[in-house]
Amino acid sequence: MHFRLVPARHLERAVAIEQQGFPEDEAASLQAFQFRQESAPDLFLGAYNDDDELIAYVCSTLSDASSLTHESMSTHVPGASSVCIHSICVAPEYQRQGIALRLLQEYVTRCESSGAYERILLITHEPLRPLYEKAGFEWLGPSHVVHGSKPWFEMRRTLARPQPPPGVFEALQRPSNPDPSSTRLDSFPGGIADVSLPDSTNKFDIICPRPGCGSIILKSGVAKLTEAPVAPSVQMELHPLLTALPESNSCWLVTPSPMEFENIGFSRPVQSPGEEKIKFLACAECDLGPLGHCKEGGTEFWLSCSRVGYRVSQSD
Repeated sequence: MHFRLVPARHLERAVAIEQQGFPEDEAASLQAFQFRQESAPDLFLGAYNDDDELIAYVCSTLSDASSLTHESMSTHVPGASSVCIHSICVAPEYQRQGIALRLLQEYVTRCESSGAYERILLITHEPLRPLYEKAGFEWLGPSHVVHGSKPWFEMRRTLARPQPPPGVFEALQRPSNPDPSSTRLDSFPGGIADVSLPDSTNKFDIICPRPGCGSIILKSGVAKLTEAPVAPSVQMELHPLLTALPESNSCWLVTPSPMEFENIGFSRPVQSPGEEKIKFLACAECDLGPLGHCKEGGTEFWLSCSRVGYRVSQSD
C-alpha cells in the first residue's frame, strides 16, 4: 500500500467507495468531490494498493474558523489554518486491516510537516471515537452540524508547528560580514589597479560601504572591470556616502544573472525620456544605493567601482 494525492480521474472511484461506506443521506455527490479536489487538491489523499487502485481516501477543505459549522463544511477559504475533514472512507473489502488509521496518521504527518495549518477538525459518529483518538484527535462533544439522521460529534487534532534549529534566529540577526570595515576606492594609492587582478576581475570581496553593515555583495574574482556609461539620470537625493558619477564610469560587470551576487537589491523600474527602463542596484541588507544599475530584464549588471566598498584582509 502507498499514499498519494487523488487526481481528478479517480474521483468516480472515490465516490463509489463513499456510497458503499455511508448511508444515502450522508454520502457526498460527485459534484461535492469535484469541488473539494479542485479547491484543495493537496488535501485529498488516497491509499492505493499494489495495483495502484484507490482503496481509501481522506479529503478536506480549509476554514478560518476554529470549530466546524455548516458554513465551514460547505466552503473553502484559501490560506486558512483549519483543515476541515469531510470524509474518510475505506473500500469494504479492505476494512478492518488498519488502513483507516494508517491513512489518518499519514495525513496528519503531511499537514504538520507543511507548517501551514494549526488544526485538523472533523465530525464523526460516537462508535468511531476510538479510531480518531488513536490518531491523536481529542473529543470535543456534540456538533451543531446536522447531516443525515444520526447525531455528530466534533473532534480536533492540534498540529505542532515545525521549529527552526537552535540559534537560527540569532544567526539571521548577525551581519553577513563579521568584519564590516570597508575600504573605499579613493583610499587605494593605485586606484583601480589596486583592486583588480591581471585578468581584470575584482581582487577583493565587494561589500556595502555603509559603516556597520559591510554586507558581502560579491565575492572576489566574479566581476570584470569595464567602462560603462552612467545610468540615465533620475531625480533622487543621494546618500552622503554616494558621490555623483562621472560621464565615463569604471564598473564591475556581473553576468549573466543576479545569482552571481551574494546579496543584491533592486529598485522598481525607472525610465528617463527616450531611454530604456533600468533598475538601480542596492545593498539587500541595509538598502544603501544606488550602487549600480541594470537594464530591466537584462543579463548584465554594473556596480560602480567608486560606490562600493572592498574588504581588505591583513594579509593583503
